[in-house]
Amino acid sequence: MFFSGDSSTRKRVDLGGRSSKERDRKKLLEQTRLERNRRLFQRQQNSAAVKIQKCFRGRRAMEAEHQKMREQFFMDYGKHCDNIDRFCFGADSEFLRQFLFFFNAQNAGDLYILVRICQSLQQFAQDGENVLSLFAGMDYSSKHGPVDYRVKQLAYACIRAVHANRNQLKERLWVTSQNSDMPTIILLEAVNMLIDPKLPWACKIVGYLAKRNAFTMFREVILTWKESMGSQFSMEKVSSLERVLTLVISHAGAKPCVCPNIDPEWSFPSQILTIPFIWGFFPCLKEVFRRSELSKHYIHQMASCVQNHTNVLPNDVSSEFPGYACLLGNILEAAATPLSQSDSSFDMAVDFANVATFLLELVPPLKTLSRESKGNYVVDDDEMTPADEYNGIVLNEDLELQISNAIGPQFLLHLTNVLFGGVPLVDGDKRRPDDKEAAAVGSACAFLHVTFNALPLERIMTTLAYRTGLVPVLWNFMKRCHDNQSWSTLSEQSAYLPEGAPGWLLPLAVFCPIYKHMLMIVDNEEFYEQEKPLSLKDIRYLIVILRQALWQLLWMNPSIPTNPVKYTSEGLVHRRQPLEFLQHRVSTVASELLSQLQDWNNRRQFIPPSDFHSDGVNDYFISQAMQENTRANEILKQAPFLVPFTSRVKIFTSQLAAVRQRDGSHSAVFARNRFKIRRDHILEDAFNQLNALSDEDLRGVIRVTFVNEFGVEEAGIDGGGIFKDFMESITRAAFDIQYGLFKETADHLLYPNPGSGLIHEQHLQFFHFLGTVLAKAMFEGILVDIPFATFFLSKLKQKHNYLNDLPSLDPELYRHLIFLKHYEGDISELELYFVIVNNEYGEQTEEELLPGGKNIRVTNENVIPFIHLIANHRLNYQIRQQSSHFLRGFQQLIRKDWIDMFNEHELQILISGSLDGLDVDDLRSHTQYSGGYHAEHYVIEMFWVVLKSMSHENQMKFLKFVTGCSRGPLLGFKYLEPQFCIQRAAASSISKRGASGKEIAVCN
Repeated sequence: MFFSGDSSTRKRVDLGGRSSKERDRKKLLEQTRLERNRRLFQRQQNSAAVKIQKCFRGRRAMEAEHQKMREQFFMDYGKHCDNIDRFCFGADSEFLRQFLFFFNAQNAGDLYILVRICQSLQQFAQDGENVLSLFAGMDYSSKHGPVDYRVKQLAYACIRAVHANRNQLKERLWVTSQNSDMPTIILLEAVNMLIDPKLPWACKIVGYLAKRNAFTMFREVILTWKESMGSQFSMEKVSSLERVLTLVISHAGAKPCVCPNIDPEWSFPSQILTIPFIWGFFPCLKEVFRRSELSKHYIHQMASCVQNHTNVLPNDVSSEFPGYACLLGNILEAAATPLSQSDSSFDMAVDFANVATFLLELVPPLKTLSRESKGNYVVDDDEMTPADEYNGIVLNEDLELQISNAIGPQFLLHLTNVLFGGVPLVDGDKRRPDDKEAAAVGSACAFLHVTFNALPLERIMTTLAYRTGLVPVLWNFMKRCHDNQSWSTLSEQSAYLPEGAPGWLLPLAVFCPIYKHMLMIVDNEEFYEQEKPLSLKDIRYLIVILRQALWQLLWMNPSIPTNPVKYTSEGLVHRRQPLEFLQHRVSTVASELLSQLQDWNNRRQFIPPSDFHSDGVNDYFISQAMQENTRANEILKQAPFLVPFTSRVKIFTSQLAAVRQRDGSHSAVFARNRFKIRRDHILEDAFNQLNALSDEDLRGVIRVTFVNEFGVEEAGIDGGGIFKDFMESITRAAFDIQYGLFKETADHLLYPNPGSGLIHEQHLQFFHFLGTVLAKAMFEGILVDIPFATFFLSKLKQKHNYLNDLPSLDPELYRHLIFLKHYEGDISELELYFVIVNNEYGEQTEEELLPGGKNIRVTNENVIPFIHLIANHRLNYQIRQQSSHFLRGFQQLIRKDWIDMFNEHELQILISGSLDGLDVDDLRSHTQYSGGYHAEHYVIEMFWVVLKSMSHENQMKFLKFVTGCSRGPLLGFKYLEPQFCIQRAAASSISKRGASGKEIAVCN
């Protein structure tokens, strides 16, 4: 810049208000900090360089010393170890000291020398030399220090050599000791000689090998061999490697053993038992592991890791073979034997249950078993296995089978016998459960709870229900805990329950599904007369416990269903199902059990129906339950029995009213749908015209005009009464057994005719139509006097019928089946087969209950499945098509969740009205008058006096005449549709002739 003539320097002004000195100070501090960091980094670099150089020089110097010692060794003993004699192994010899100093497992020459040393050692032993005298002479006690050191170094060198050269020797790893000229066999057999349990140093050698991660090296050797040989290979004879493993693991846990505890991460369970299908390659090792004391030791070691939440598993072999699943499969397969032994330890069973629970919780639902169960068992339409909902990782199919096959009936029987061997079963025992009982119940329930989530229930539930005694054991425990308020004992003893969780969660999570399964199999005589498996008194107490637990979970302390487990292929990380999922599980199984107990109570009442209702249901709850997506509404869907029946009817009525109001069709002055129905063809005309309507039109108002036999329309305006008469006429005609669509039981209850197709070609369309008719009647609040069989009403709820529902259909067949169930002789002599004969209208057909059933004879072993297949055929299979089409028509207007609020007994009341007598006062208070009549008119007063004086039978006939149904509305005449009305029919005004009755018209 050129000189401007002004020699003064213009002062710089910081418009931000900061001082230039302050800015310079900050800049200086930043520069200082950066310079300091640069110097620190430089020092770290220099230090690292010094360490690297030092290490390199040390390594180079060590290699030089090794080479120097190697050359000296060759000079003394020959390059091929030709100068070896028995004295070379002695404590005073320099032979082993020199070799072990320079030995490098990856050096081919060193490997050759090691093999020659092991060959010589074996040769001397075969010549009669004692291994102890070879190394220690005649005085081991004075030389045990150097002797132990050389022996453990030599054994470790042999293992290192096999491990380092595993890829080159992989095809020779699995040969037996008979092929003694192979290097791998020579090295492994030398290890077997050195760790012989009879030798005094055996404990120290095994402990040293374990601390030096010998199991990790064995793992890598085995996996290398598996890759080369394939998973289908199996050994016919014991290999040298298997012998080494057997000696090493059998030493641990033995009484004289003083081996130090090693890190569980490098232990036998973590490194070896996480190899897929390890027992298939080492059957002898499996038998050794099954020994009581040995399995107890290793299982306790694993339990300690679980308790401390320690990650001790190596990397997974592959995504199909995660370590936790392989470990689970191997310990499950091997544990059956120690659990079945008479001296099996309670502590070991508790440890095993805790370990298996922890591992099984990580396993995704087994898809292979789910597919098999769907192919072999009858699954309800609304049932879904966990695997159907799971989209995560998938285990190898063979691994899934290993796990599922291990958790079989015998295994569960042995485990529960060991755990519950000391739990009292004395009825009436009221003492507080001790810690041992709580530990047994907690461990067993945790394992079974996780098992229920992983395996198909049908494979294990019958065994648990009838062979283990779990139901009486758990009930006795729960009853005593409830009486003594000692649920906290279980919470403290259980390793599974999260802190703060109620102690009753685990027992209920297991007890409810098992007892529910029993109730599907027991017959009426066993339940009511023999009171098996629980007395009716105990069942009443159980209902109280379940009701209180459900109310606490669903209302007082609600839980949100969550995805219970997240599966990853990472190592063993402590993952416990969240408390919310456990609560959700208990609420589900408890509500299912209570619903089943309510069904038993409906068959033959042993407890007042109000005992199923929660004491906490109030007006606020009911108001909330009427609203969608509220907690009370969800409770109503899951556990409707907690809410009184009348309250549920009010909710149901409000739901129907809301739908009618939303559609707006019922407020129309003129109905869009008008039917002309011929009196003498009412069913055919109704079938043709109703079937032509859409779902929206069905929800709307339908006006009916009747046409008499002369083709003339009958006079009158349909204000609701004619449509009601129309509905009554349809149901009376269609549900008449003479029409052939329905049959009746011995109690005159209706159910679909299995042979309806022989009478009506369009029988399935007619069932769809009748389902729509019944739904329309319920939708409009019209009661129809049709008594349905309970097992048919269950189809409206999409439920499966079981043996105990058979008496309502065929009492004689039920008695015969129960006779077979309790028959003590040889059932095969009765010449029964898995077939059933159907007889419809004189036409007999034979159907197989199972594929090839005509060739399967009924025996004492398969009589129970035969009985239930017969019941299933009669109650479900024969009417499946008719019920399915009826349900489709019914659900055009009535949603499933509305009907699910009621059981079958309540559903019948919803269809046909209350069983109580006519409440004249209630009818009088909700009656409308027209044509000049009013409540205080003398004719009206006489009418009510006469009606009240009628017999019960005549009152029912009157009700049938004016409403079309002999039963009153469920909630009283306030809810009668349309309202009851008395209209004066005479044209004249007030007249004394009204007393004759000719002036009165009762309208509805």
